Amino acid sequence: MVGEEKRAGAYEFIRERLREGRQAYVVCPLVEQRAGRAKLEAKAAAEEAERLRAGEFRDFEVGLLHGQMAARQKQAAMKGFASQTIDVLVATSVIEVGIDVANATVILVEGAERYGLSQLHQLRGRVGRGAHPSHCILFADAGSELARRRLDAIAAERDGFKLAEVDLALRGEGEILGTRQHGLPRFAVAEFPEDVGVLTEARREVIALVERHGSLEAPELGPLLDAARRRFGDERAEPIAA
Repeated sequence: MVGEEKRAGAYEFIRERLREGRQAYVVCPLVEQRAGRAKLEAKAAAEEAERLRAGEFRDFEVGLLHGQMAARQKQAAMKGFASQTIDVLVATSVIEVGIDVANATVILVEGAERYGLSQLHQLRGRVGRGAHPSHCILFADAGSELARRRLDAIAAERDGFKLAEVDLALRGEGEILGTRQHGLPRFAVAEFPEDVGVLTEARREVIALVERHGSLEAPELGPLLDAARRRFGDERAEPIAA
């Protein structure tokens, strides 16, 4: 993860890899959140490809790939990159799955704070697929604490399952029936991620009780539920938001 002060050095690092015969991706993010998202992503990628062709990568072949291109154009771009006639592929997140070019050893992601952890993990998985050392360079404006923690996590952790746990801890799972789409779940006790082990065990116990008795409202479970409500409160007493 690097700041703008490292941009010139990042481009020089990529040029060095290209001179060695390797290839690179440059991933452009969504410009702004609104209708027409795909078109905005395509425009950002197309403009960046033109800029890089005339600028930092003028001595190399720069290709373009985004979801708004015709199928034959996308196939040509992927074929050119796979055959090494394209040195740098400027793309949107459309490359996060299904692209396997072992000779590509650097991926530069612009606006990394705009992506979720799982998507960043998928993007960096486009490199490191061959025998050569590979690198993922994230440029980000981590203005919020949440963005900073997310980027620190992706820089420090390579295990996708652990990153999924971190993502859950940072975003929460939201509500299915309510209006809250993200954020930490509101438990009377326990906090993520410290108590995830206890919560997992509690979930197993509840599933076992339901399987054994058919329902948590079974009469024989009454004393257990009464004791739990006396100790932790009754979740049914919470007011429902309009």
